[in-house]
Amino acid sequence: MRHRQALAVLVGLGAMAGLAGCGNRPNNLETYYDDPTPVHDTSVAAAPRPVAPVSPSPAPDPRRAQEALLSDPDVAEEGVAPGSGRVSGCLNGLAAGERKSVSWVYPSGSALTHEVTVYADRSGADVVSAMHCAGTEVSLPPQPGVTAQRAWCDGATCAVLLAKGNLVSALSVVASTPARAQDAAKRLLPKLVAKLPLQP
Repeated sequence: MRHRQALAVLVGLGAMAGLAGCGNRPNNLETYYDDPTPVHDTSVAAAPRPVAPVSPSPAPDPRRAQEALLSDPDVAEEGVAPGSGRVSGCLNGLAAGERKSVSWVYPSGSALTHEVTVYADRSGADVVSAMHCAGTEVSLPPQPGVTAQRAWCDGATCAVLLAKGNLVSALSVVASTPARAQDAAKRLLPKLVAKLPLQP
């Protein structure tokens, strides 16, 4: 009787040992002794990706500035002739960009200058908002399609700045009296707006 009990115990221990040897592997005799599936180490850091170079801002198109300039027919009613006008300090303070300019002179010697600047890295409204011109800032009637507009008069010199998209249109009028400078600026304001591009 004791011999049978000892035999049963040994058989049970052998079965348990067989189970322990299996571990977590499937109990399939056809595949049990095959090499286990290799485990890939995911702790290795991936190689850094190359950083794409930052492309520079596209250069502004000078044709946009040229197309927005006043022409001789636009100012014909002013009685002016092409010439080299005096640019006010306000226009001299504009941020640099792709710029085109044209000037006329009145028979009295007064001057009219128009400049258009196109920017590649900023909006025209930001340029106009940052401007500080000498003299007194004056209000103008709101103009359609314009994102920013400001005007100053310093004695007999008036300057008007209009912004649309990345473009700034700037007019300088130097007249014999403050009243004449303001009147000329107001007369030419709608023509400045009409020359602005339809698309910003």
